[in-house]
Amino acid sequence: MVKVREAIVVEGRYDKNTLSQIVDAPILETNGFGILKDKAQLNLLRRVAATRGLIVFTDSDGAGFVIRNFLKGAIPKEHLLHAYIPDIPGKERRKAAPGKEGKLGVEGMTPEIILRALRASGAHMEDTLGKTRGNITKQDFMELGLSGGADSSVKRKKLLQKLELPEHMSSNALLQAVNLLYELEDFKRIVEDLE
Repeated sequence: MVKVREAIVVEGRYDKNTLSQIVDAPILETNGFGILKDKAQLNLLRRVAATRGLIVFTDSDGAGFVIRNFLKGAIPKEHLLHAYIPDIPGKERRKAAPGKEGKLGVEGMTPEIILRALRASGAHMEDTLGKTRGNITKQDFMELGLSGGADSSVKRKKLLQKLELPEHMSSNALLQAVNLLYELEDFKRIVEDLE
């Protein structure tokens, strides 16, 4: 497992699953073309990019480049890195037939190709890591009333709204997002101000 300082954005859950087996980094999804209309998810990506940097890691097909180009125009370039996979004909194991263009996507790449693409993007890997944010745990969520309590879901919804995060985020996704954006003490103050 290789540590990467920047967060990585991929198209979908299968890409995320593949990367999470190779790199230790926050991995966010665009939900395919969903990012084109999901202002809250785009706002989260902007904030994460400004906080720790963001690597765009989309497929090498036309759809991947539409998403990549959208993010290029929506997020300041000084916060973005771009990882590119090669055009390799084939289909992913889970699929019955190849995609429209007949190319493997991120999920079909080998660990070596993925790591080579990340290095080529300029990602800060392994020993080059600096201080990271976070250290907010599930236990902190319980102590702050964000999980495990009768009104936890209501409080999480208020928090999502206050932080301008996507309203349908699970508590695990929220935990990942706040660890990317806040130190524990700042986060506690934000939660206390909800009441």
